[in-house]
Amino acid sequence: MNLHSGKKTRENVKGLYIVATPIGNLGDISHRALEILRKSDLILCEDTRVSKKLFLSFNISAKLMSNHKFNEKKNVSKIIETIKLNKIVSLISDAGTPSISDPGKILIESCVKNNINIFPIPGPSAVSSAVSISGFSDKFLFNGFIPDKKSEVEKIFKHLSDLNFSIVFFISAKKINKIISLLKKYFIDREILVCKEMTKFYEEYFRTSVSNLNEFENNLKGEITVILSEKGNIRKDSNKLNESDKKKIKYLIKKLTIKDITNIFSDEKNVSKKEIYNYCLSLKNEN
Repeated sequence: MNLHSGKKTRENVKGLYIVATPIGNLGDISHRALEILRKSDLILCEDTRVSKKLFLSFNISAKLMSNHKFNEKKNVSKIIETIKLNKIVSLISDAGTPSISDPGKILIESCVKNNINIFPIPGPSAVSSAVSISGFSDKFLFNGFIPDKKSEVEKIFKHLSDLNFSIVFFISAKKINKIISLLKKYFIDREILVCKEMTKFYEEYFRTSVSNLNEFENNLKGEITVILSEKGNIRKDSNKLNESDKKKIKYLIKKLTIKDITNIFSDEKNVSKKEIYNYCLSLKNEN
C-alpha cells in the first residue's frame, strides 16, 4: 500500500486536490485552501461566475475550467491528461466540499483508476455544520438532495424511517412545504432542525418536533439543509389504538387538527404519535 505523507502534501505533490470553499461566509476558507488554489495550474469549478467572486476576494489568478454535472464526463479525459503532465489541478464546488452532492465523483473514480494522487483539503460542509449544532445523535446518514417526485420521496422516507440514525438531506426552499405531510407520516416521533442560509448574514434555524411542524409562511430562498433526530424514545409497552379510541378520533377529526389529536392521545393513552397520526390521515383520505 502506497501512503502519501502529510509532508509531501505540503510540498504540493502533483495531482488532484479536492478543495472545500465557504458555504456562505468567506472568512471560513482555510489558509491551506488558499495556498493550494494559488499554486494550482488549473481549477475546476461548477460556475465560473460564482468562483470568480471568490477568487477576486483572495487575489487568486489560476486558470478556471467549468466542470458541472452536464459536462463532467466529457471533461474527464482532458483533465486526466493535464494531471499526467505533472500539473496541480484543484476541484471546487460553488460552496462547501466538492463531490458531496456536487460534481466530482466521476473524475475521482478516473483518478483512482489511473493511479493519480488525490488529496483532500478539508473545510466548510453544510452536512457537518448542521449535525454539529443539532443536538441530535452524531451517528447520522446523509441522503443528499431529495428528488422532485413525491412517489420517490415517499419511497426514500419509508426506508429511512426504519433506521435509528440522525438523517440529513438537502432540499430546495421552494419544495420544503411539499414534503411536510410525508415527514409527519414517516418521522412523527422525531425532532427536526431546518437550516437556512448557514453562515450567511440572514442565516436562520427552525427547531421543533415533526409533529408540530407547520408549513413555512415566508418565501424561503436557496437550498435548505434539514436534519432529523434519531428515533424518539417510544416505550416498548406502547399501547395500540382500541376501538373506543378510534371512535373518539372519528368524532374529533371534524373539530380538531391532526396535530392536536395526535398530542392528546399520545399523552393520555401511551400510543405512538406515528400510529395516531397515520390513523387520522387515513380518516382524512376517506373523506
